Amino acid sequence: MKLPFVLLTMVPLSKCFQPLGRTVTVGSRPFILFELNAKRSKATNPPRTGEFWRAEMDCWRPTVNDVERISWGKPAKKKGTGSRGVPHRLNEEERFLFDQARRKGFLEVAGSGWRSQRREAPLLNSYRSLCDARGQASIVIHKSKDGADELVVDISPLRVPEEFESIANACQGKFEGSTIYFQDGSTASEESKVEHEFQSDNVLESWMTRPIYQLPPYCLVWQLERSSAKACAKEMAKLFCTTEDKKAPSKKPVGVKPGKGRRHGGYGI
Repeated sequence: MKLPFVLLTMVPLSKCFQPLGRTVTVGSRPFILFELNAKRSKATNPPRTGEFWRAEMDCWRPTVNDVERISWGKPAKKKGTGSRGVPHRLNEEERFLFDQARRKGFLEVAGSGWRSQRREAPLLNSYRSLCDARGQASIVIHKSKDGADELVVDISPLRVPEEFESIANACQGKFEGSTIYFQDGSTASEESKVEHEFQSDNVLESWMTRPIYQLPPYCLVWQLERSSAKACAKEMAKLFCTTEDKKAPSKKPVGVKPGKGRRHGGYGI
């Protein structure tokens, strides 16, 4: 049982704080009771900034630990991290690619990353949630069979919608040939309309309070040969500080059992 006070050796009251005015005797030694000040300063995430970008860290974000938990199919400790309608649970092959992406700073997937058993792309969902937890851009290479790959840089996990345009322009200035895409398929040709929607008061509040799977992506897309795509992805990883050099391979938590799909009564994660 935790007590709402602590015992301190008898000292002059002029040097004490918040006395309760009661004295007790333990053995032959007198002690004075004081309240335990349980108030703690609000923890804040360390700022993340780069050459031409910054991430808003004083907002709702999942923890990296919770992202790892739901990737194994375990419940998150923080409400809102996962959703039944958005699968995050990874299979063995996806787990290897997920761990590799954390060390390299960018994810490589075959095609769209779609998994028919889940009717979604759990690997892309988990990696985007990880990027949101760390406050970094999501960098993904979608590999095609003919070697003409698609490099996608999603800057929505930075959660600074009023700065998306300037960040995208800076990226295009360093690596030409990209196209900006929004969730509804709009391109930069409809930029004024979409930017207005991204910067309205209600939308700005959503970026501060909602989980990432409820927020639209803001992507820059390059069509490149595989070698060029990897070289560009490495440079982007350096610019956005996305690598985790000392990340060890994930270990399966105790008690994790094979999951069920949504059609069979499972959580779909």
